[in-house]
Amino acid sequence: MKIIISGSLGNVGKPLAQQLVNAGHNVVVISSNENRIEAIENLGAKAAIGSVSDASFLTQTFAGADALFAMTPPNMGGSNVILNTVAAGKAFAEAIETSGIKRVVLLSSIGADLPAGNGPIAGLHQIEKLYEKLNTSITFLRAGYFYINFFNDIPMIKGAGIMGGNFSASSTIPLVHPEDIAFAAAQELQKTTSDINVRYIISDVQTPSEIAKAFGNAIDKPELPWIEFTDEQSLDGMKQAGLPEEIAGLYTEMGACIRSGKIAEDFLKSKSAVEGKIKLKDFAKEFAAKF
Repeated sequence: MKIIISGSLGNVGKPLAQQLVNAGHNVVVISSNENRIEAIENLGAKAAIGSVSDASFLTQTFAGADALFAMTPPNMGGSNVILNTVAAGKAFAEAIETSGIKRVVLLSSIGADLPAGNGPIAGLHQIEKLYEKLNTSITFLRAGYFYINFFNDIPMIKGAGIMGGNFSASSTIPLVHPEDIAFAAAQELQKTTSDINVRYIISDVQTPSEIAKAFGNAIDKPELPWIEFTDEQSLDGMKQAGLPEEIAGLYTEMGACIRSGKIAEDFLKSKSAVEGKIKLKDFAKEFAAKF
């Protein structure tokens, strides 16, 4: 099969490309960075350099392909983030329709069932709705909260001896490791189906209290607490850390949606399996190595 991967050699794209190349597929990796060409080719894949917001480039890249892993960048600039994300989704949709590619796996997110109030995930909701209108076989691969996002808490742990966010220590958080996403995406890309379906990919389900405990034990800080911040404290903290105000606002909104339970609600109702292999206790070792 000829399979296109967007997302360059990121946390999901690289292990996904490796798996598909090893399985004998003709793999093309899209990147906006020419400096990635050598690394892509060293994996045994081909590089396509261009913008995921350029429908003409995407159409040319998709020509003759059997399947596509579609991933919009998580941060489409410091402003108009959702608008820019959806614009990339529209470019993908146009190129999918024009090229006639028959199998698409979209990297989406828990909470993408919600049209608003879920921070940056609202863009993925709109993209799912765009893709539903396409004449192709689609899987919406809704991933949990990335474990690796907690690397952002390292300065707080070192500086204040705490972890925290604007959701409570008892909130339910479906978690995922990028390698588990890559494994699930590889499975889906090699399937031949004719419908539209949703697959949740979750590695573990834990609370912030349990997450802080696991990380604390791994870094020899067994009393490491999770502190719930107000929305205002969370917003101010992210802005002080250098995040643009719009992005900080979107992440604050997402945190509030975690606090309310709405982000996890559809996953929990679906009774989907927690199928990822990398559990919190496993990732805690990775966190400790990064710490």
